[in-house]
Amino acid sequence: MAITSANQLELLQTAEAVAREKMIDPALVVEAMEESLARAAKSRYGAEMDIRVSIDRKTGRASFTRVRTVVEDEEVENYQAEMTVEQARPYLESPAVGDQFIEEVPPVEMGRIAAQSAKQVILQKIREAERDRQFEEFKDRAGTIINGVVKREEYGNVIVDMGRGEAILRRNDKIGRESYRPNDRVRCYIKDVRREPRGPQIFLSRTDPQFMAELFKMEVPEIYDGIIEIKAVARDPGSRAKIAVISYDNSIDPVGACVGMRGSRVQAVVNELQGEKIDIIPWNEDQPTFLVNALQPAEVSKVVLDEEAERIEVVVPEEQLSLAIGRRGQNVRLASQLTGLDIDIMTEADESARRQKEFELRTQLFMDALDLDEFFAQLLVSEGFTNLEEVAYVDVEELLVIDGVDEGTAGELQTRAREHLEAQAKKALDHARELGVQDSLVEFEGLNPQMIEALAEDGIFTIEDFATCADWELAGGWTTVDGERVKDDGLLEKFDVSLEEAQTMVMTARVLLGWVDPTELDPAEPEAEGEAEDGTDSDLADPEAAGS
Repeated sequence: MAITSANQLELLQTAEAVAREKMIDPALVVEAMEESLARAAKSRYGAEMDIRVSIDRKTGRASFTRVRTVVEDEEVENYQAEMTVEQARPYLESPAVGDQFIEEVPPVEMGRIAAQSAKQVILQKIREAERDRQFEEFKDRAGTIINGVVKREEYGNVIVDMGRGEAILRRNDKIGRESYRPNDRVRCYIKDVRREPRGPQIFLSRTDPQFMAELFKMEVPEIYDGIIEIKAVARDPGSRAKIAVISYDNSIDPVGACVGMRGSRVQAVVNELQGEKIDIIPWNEDQPTFLVNALQPAEVSKVVLDEEAERIEVVVPEEQLSLAIGRRGQNVRLASQLTGLDIDIMTEADESARRQKEFELRTQLFMDALDLDEFFAQLLVSEGFTNLEEVAYVDVEELLVIDGVDEGTAGELQTRAREHLEAQAKKALDHARELGVQDSLVEFEGLNPQMIEALAEDGIFTIEDFATCADWELAGGWTTVDGERVKDDGLLEKFDVSLEEAQTMVMTARVLLGWVDPTELDPAEPEAEGEAEDGTDSDLADPEAAGS
């Protein structure tokens, strides 16, 4: 088939028709045609030639040209597409490096194979243009809800036609009981839009927590207007969900607004989510109070918060235990997702037994270390003393408030406590030296003998060894593995060394060694004023009032 024999306007008409069908720029289709014709011409004239095709946007006439570029003599690599300055003189006036000599060549005859190849090039370019158009159109719509029509299902994944593009609803993003047939209408959340060389680019979800948040935004005008804010969402898709809301207008009840008159608003969301039960919970900046709300309908007696570990212990009456945990742990799992805390639930009896055990251990410690009888040791524990350091270095006035303790007794208690601590420190340091600890680590400020012993037992003997440690290796912490929070024990964790303190110590060691500049040693940020201490008990006498 000769290009010149074809109806030249037919090229432009075809380009416009394809562009309308695929919703892309007609110029992109014409460029694809030009590239396909250029490839066909190269197969006729030679692949090493720089053959270019230009289609006139008005007449549809295709012009074939050969381009040769002027380069330095020693840089000529392809004599079919390049020439030296001397070789260019017959064709160009005052040729210079970088100039191009362009000459027209006859159009090519395209056989069946060449025509098929050209068609494939055009189709490929059109697909790429269509994908680019889709990406540009939808990239800013991630995080919104769209309505689409089911086109087909492939291996459990649903292909959704959105009018100006296709998206995929993967098997694990469908609510469990859902099934779709072609032409079914479906409402989804645009979870992600990313540029991919092949396959889908727009990923939908009906299980994402933000899908529920967006549905409530559509049903509750106060959320859309910003009067009510959704602070957190936790879902077990198709079964149950918890959503935490707060109102910035004291005259509007956030829970009531989301429920609606006779439950009309929340029911619309429930129906869209295949009957998923939804608990709407008032958000509170006080974490223990928020947690009590999140565990509804269970009643909570007390919570104990460990902010650094992001863990919380919840004490409930015996008859409330199964309700607090929920079927297959659903209630406590959703509450954990909602609050971002690991939750341990125990009964009042379990908590009492644990406290009794702690009381007995501390009593035995004081009996052994201070040579006290059981009654006096129990008296110290009852007054809130938990370790020898507190007895040894507390202001003597705090000991004098204990019944039966005078100045002489208080002084004797502190003397015994200090002597015991000094003996323990000497024993720990002697053991550390036996293991191989060097003076550089012993003399490092911030490490006590017990810490040095713990480091030595793990093979850290010098200040250089210590400086190579990461802060989390010393302080410990929590990491997420396969969606589960896992505890990493730190070498100095039992000494209550925080992550900030560990970072400061390691950086100080590196500065002393000259590894880093002193300006990089930033002091740890002080704890926020009013922030609860780790392990502080928050006794909530009236959980129902806290949740109202």
